[in-house]
Formats: sequence, C-alpha cells, structure tokens
Amino acid sequence: MTTGITGATAAPSPGPDLRADVNRDGRVDVRGDSDQAGEDGWTASRGAVALPNIDDDSRRCPVRDARGRPLSDARLVSCNDASDGIVNGAADARDLAKVRSVPQPGVAANATGTVKAVGAGASKARVFVKRSGAWKQLRAGDRLTAGELRRGVELGVEAKDVMRDAAVWDGRITLRLAVSQNGATSSDQVTLRVAPVLTHHHLQRAKQVMVTETAGDREQRKFVKRLGEIVRAAGINKPLGKFTKYGDIWAQDFFEPGYTAMPGPGGKPQTMRVLIRSAQPDREAGRELYEKLRGPGVAVVQVANSPRSGEWSLNSMGNLETIPPHRHAGKDFPAGRIIMGQRKDSGAKPAKKMTDFLRAQGMQSPLLLDTSWLEVGHVDEFIQFLPADTPRGWRVGIADPDAGLDLLRKAQREGHGAKRMFSIPSQGRDRPAPKDTIDDVLGSQEFLAGNRHAAERIKANLEIIKRETGVTDAEIVRVPSLYSRTSQEGNAGDPAVTNSGELQRLGPGTWDGQSQLDGAPSGPRGRDAAAPSTIQTSAYVPGAVNGVVLSPNRYLAAKQWGPVIGGRDVFGKAVEEVYRKAGFTTVYLDDWHTYHKGQGEVHCGTNTLRATPAWWPAGR
Repeated sequence: MTTGITGATAAPSPGPDLRADVNRDGRVDVRGDSDQAGEDGWTASRGAVALPNIDDDSRRCPVRDARGRPLSDARLVSCNDASDGIVNGAADARDLAKVRSVPQPGVAANATGTVKAVGAGASKARVFVKRSGAWKQLRAGDRLTAGELRRGVELGVEAKDVMRDAAVWDGRITLRLAVSQNGATSSDQVTLRVAPVLTHHHLQRAKQVMVTETAGDREQRKFVKRLGEIVRAAGINKPLGKFTKYGDIWAQDFFEPGYTAMPGPGGKPQTMRVLIRSAQPDREAGRELYEKLRGPGVAVVQVANSPRSGEWSLNSMGNLETIPPHRHAGKDFPAGRIIMGQRKDSGAKPAKKMTDFLRAQGMQSPLLLDTSWLEVGHVDEFIQFLPADTPRGWRVGIADPDAGLDLLRKAQREGHGAKRMFSIPSQGRDRPAPKDTIDDVLGSQEFLAGNRHAAERIKANLEIIKRETGVTDAEIVRVPSLYSRTSQEGNAGDPAVTNSGELQRLGPGTWDGQSQLDGAPSGPRGRDAAAPSTIQTSAYVPGAVNGVVLSPNRYLAAKQWGPVIGGRDVFGKAVEEVYRKAGFTTVYLDDWHTYHKGQGEVHCGTNTLRATPAWWPAGR
C-alpha cells in the first residue's frame, strides 16, 4: 500500500504500488489483489521470498591465485554470485526474486522513481531492474523514467548472504518504490525475507552419495568400489561424488548438505544446494567443497572462521541429524527438526555460531540430546529416522544394547558360548582376527555394565524424542547393538572391550595403534584431546543404526561380522529381520578396517545429497 505522500500537491491516482510474490505461487500479480494482503509482513505460510544468491552459476570464482597457490579460506568464501553487481547469465537470473510495479499510466512527463532496499536488511540485498531484456543493477542515484513507471517495471532482488544470527539480522528485506512528480513524492514498499537454509531428512529421496577416496589405502578403495555398486543397485543413477584431495575419510563430518528454495515460474521451486561446512576451521577437507562442488546451483556456507569453538568432535556434522516433518503439542516443523548432541556432564555444546545459524533459519530449531556417554559424541551413533508407510510417514530407528545382549545370551544358552564373538577373518599379523568368545564377552562385568549404561542413556534420549514429537513405542525400530567402553587417557586397571574387538585391560591408546590426534584423517572419528578424561562408549559390533537410507525400502548398514551359528551371522540375521519388518531390504558393506575401528561406520564415511523440495505451503 502507499506509505506516504510529501510535497505541495498529491500524486495523481493511482499512486505507486509495488508487488512481490506474497502468496508464493511463482508469479507477481499486478492485475488482481492476490499478492496484496500481508505484503508488509512475513510468516512461514505467506510472504515474499528471496534466495541468498551465493552459488557460482558462471563458475567465475577462483580457487587459486595468479601464481597457482591455493586461496585462503577467507578468499574462497568471499566469491559468489552475490559478491558482484552483475547477473551472471540466465541461471543467475532465475535466482532473482521478482518484484513488479503496477503500471501508472497517468504519471506526469517529469515523473521519476527510485527503488532501494531500506531498513536493517538494506546492506544484505541488491536490486536489479530489467531494461531492454537485460538486468542492470540499480545503484544509489539511479532513476526510473516516466515511461518505465507508466509501463510498470520488473525488478530482481538477491540476498547477499544467508541468515547467520537472528539477533543481528532476521532475514527481512524491505524494498521501497518512491515516485516524484510535480513537487510531490509518494511511495510504496513490500517486504521479502531471505529463504531459510534447511537440512535434509530421510523422507527426501537420495540423489547422490558422497565419499572420500584415498590413493594409498587398499581397504578404503575397496570400500568405495563396493559402495558404488550398492548405490547403483539402489536406483541412484548419479555416480559417487568423490573427495580426493585432503584424505579425510569422514565424509559425513566435514559438511552437512542442505538446500534453500523460493517459488519459481509456475510455482515450481527454484532451488539451490547449500553445503554447510562444519564449524571446524582447522579441518582442511571443508575446502574441497569450494574447490570441487561449488558452482551452478551449489553454494557453500562457512559459519566459523576463527579458531575452534567448544569441543571439536561435537562440531562434526555426524552430530547433526534431522527429524522428518511433524506436528505435536502446538509445535509445527514442516521441514523437520534438527537434533544435535551435547555433553551434559561437562557442559560442552556445539559451536554457538553454528547453533545461532541453524536457529536463525526459523524452521528447524535444534533439539539437543545428551551424548556424554559416547566417546565421539555424535547423535548418528545411536539414532536414525526411517521412512514408513504410516500416517506419520516415518519411524525412529534406535540402537538397542539389551537386544544385542539377548542375542549373545540365547547363543550361550544353546551351547555356543565357545564361538568366537566376531567372524571377520584374519588379515595377517597387522590385522589379526579377534579371538574373544561369546563366553568371554558375557563374562566381562565391565562390558555388561557399559551396555546397561548405554541402554539407560539411549532410553533417556528416546524419551526426549517421544516428548517432542509424539512418537509412540509402536513407531520405534529397535536395532540390536552392542557398545564397548574405552578411555581417552587409558585408565589402567579397568577391564573393557576395545574397538579392535579384543577383551583386555585398558592401557594407553585403546585404538588400533593409529594416530589419535583429533581430526587426523586416518584416525578415530573426531576424538577430542580437550574432552574430559572419562570412560566413554563406542560401537563394539559395527553399528547398524549408523547406516544410510538409500531409498524408501533399501537400507545400507555396516557388515556385522557377528558370531556365525548354523551358517548365519547372528547379528546380521537379526538386523536384517528388524529392518525387514520396518519395510527395508538391508544390504551390508564391510567397514571393519576402514571406519569401524576408527569409531565410525558407513554413515560416518559417506554423505548424501537428497531432493530439494518446496518448504512452503503454496497458493496462500
């Protein structure tokens, strides 16, 4: 609506009228009134949307300087489509939010107009005008002519950044059209809001699987080759995306795939992938997101630019998963809700800059669970969300140590206590097969106590999920699992089961003799030297919950290598049956030497780009 008239004489009717796609149907209505109600506000269901135009549609952003040296992180971050005043081709033009002025055929010959962003979001936006079929940036002092005002103008708006902290900027961009003629000025304005950056959930179809491939590790290359075969068999036609430069095998951890979208022509979403780099600025692997993946329709967001914040491991993105869409107790999460782990025992939490960023999007406010009991401390070690043909549309997959112990006790009762706990074959002196038997494992009071503790902590976290989502016990998929207790400083004298699969007394370095530096690509998954020196937990049998949802009916899990009785892997058979009842065919991938012994599984070693749908209810 018209916001003001100044000067001696009022402007002739009609006054300036600026319109945006308020009802999100993909067009700007300048003839009717469908885009007028609520044009000065913004809600989750109504209000104009602008994309953060931070991809690189023309691939103009360099990754090396003129002398061929790699650019600094700051230089990599500084270049994107919104960092210049040019519309970089047709693809970049599609990333502009369209705004139009209603034609004013009665304006005087001396009439001129100005359009600019005003208010708190003025510095976060850039405005273009379409002239002679080309987009030109509107700069301070630029004027619209009387002819343009009479015909009506088409404008394009880009946000220059994502929302990072709602206390600094809430994402709103107010655009004002002022028309001056015959000594009078009148104006109208409309509000847009930058589209939220959203994380994926498992109801969205997998489009591409990502993995790190290392040149010098035969086992890891074999893992990658087999992963590619499994992915193709699941109907994912796009080849594996491979990280090759930095040797960080934990592809799940150095970034989180996300997306952003606004209504496009015909109401179809105009989408952009947004890869969220982990808040670990010292983790070089995140640079490959810029060097290899950023480009047309693919953006990268770096939240933390300063030295590490909080516990390093908690900032890995395996510590971020997304509950699918739900509504419960007056709370609505149409794009799902993020979960992250914190260490309640020490007070350690994910980096504040990351949680501020996630909360600022206004759609998936993070729910913090307690991962104090886990050595690595990531939520993907014990919980997942599975598509389901149910009214809710999804179920909760949860690790169940009690079920894992029940499998062993049953085998022992049936006379198989002398069977080896693990069926993985020996691979020479450096990689011997674990020798422990079922009797050995069930005879360890420390092992039993550790799994009781794990079961209690999992139950407490599950109660939080049930309270926040309304999920019932009937919607829980309980997956047999077992955990072992380890010590970060080797509390000698405490009997435990280590990740090598051997019962022993804990001594310095319970992990396979490799580097324990946090972030070491070939070392344990995010072990943190700054974490408290307490006995904590990691998967003993390869964690089946820590797997990948490839499709609504196909699930990828780590090969269990459990005791073989009657020709079948006891754990493999049980896990298959649990997922079969949930509607999935399970396919296994051996990750024992590549990921499991480093305190991770196939989910930790992969990442998944999923479908990028509209997040808004259309046509409101």
